Amino acid sequence: MAKAKKAEPKKISVTLVKSVIGTKESHRACVRGLGLRRMNHTVVVDDTPANRGMIDKVNYLVKCEA
Repeated sequence: MAKAKKAEPKKISVTLVKSVIGTKESHRACVRGLGLRRMNHTVVVDDTPANRGMIDKVNYLVKCEA
């Protein structure tokens, strides 16, 4: 019997377009949790509810593409 292959999770490309200076500490934590380090830094993250929540929380700081 052949093993069932796990589907690859979908990915989202997230770019930090605004500085985190002067933002709430929890918003900065979300940006760091997404793996963003500096302005115009882009990371590719899995499309999970946790990542979606962080992106929604800091939507005024980031730009995302599917």
